[in-house]
Amino acid sequence: MTDTTCSDDRLIVALDLPDALSGLAMAERLGDAVSFYKIGLGMLTGGGLALANELKDEHGKRIFLDLKLFDIGATVEAAVRGLSRFDLDFLTVHGDPTVVAAAAQAKGSMKILAVTVLTSLDRSDLDAALIVPGDIPDLVATRAARAFEAGADGVIASPQEAALIRALPQAEGRLIVTPGVRPEGAAMGDQKRVTTPRAAVDAGADHIVVGRPIHAAGDPAAAARAILADLRA
Repeated sequence: MTDTTCSDDRLIVALDLPDALSGLAMAERLGDAVSFYKIGLGMLTGGGLALANELKDEHGKRIFLDLKLFDIGATVEAAVRGLSRFDLDFLTVHGDPTVVAAAAQAKGSMKILAVTVLTSLDRSDLDAALIVPGDIPDLVATRAARAFEAGADGVIASPQEAALIRALPQAEGRLIVTPGVRPEGAAMGDQKRVTTPRAAVDAGADHIVVGRPIHAAGDPAAAARAILADLRA
């Protein structure tokens, strides 16, 4: 049955749940409050791709497949070409220009989003990974600009860097999608660079990604509607 209710697709709910059955149950609880879902790597072996197809084809939802692909160009191109058959909306790859360029060659109607620096990382994490020195906002902006030049339709970045990315000349007409969004008073979990939903959108984000503050709530639909009310305030 197709959901014809028009919801605000600026909110993307992350279905970071164990398997497709629990993801579908959550989507049914959320009903017409949510029109856009993220399905990530953690659910891939638990029926995540089947759930993506069901939510899109039978319930009229938009789907963001968050796989963060990273490999040699030929392998990324082949993987993206295979995924393009499913007519999904967004797909993530790591923001290295060679990876982005390969994905852009095979994306079909999907939009390729390039990961800049994960929102769960801070400078000490980057130092441990031997990433070039520098302030994270500057690194994110540089990676975003290079990803756009390589053909990315948008980028994944923390809301703390959204304004800096939006100011880039290369960002015109491109998407900024921000995880690391937490309503006032919500636990940060494993996120380190966060803001509220309203602050993220005000900074230039086109979409915000929220998971646990919604699906761990006693009333997930009410939690989603509260976030949407914040966006519209």
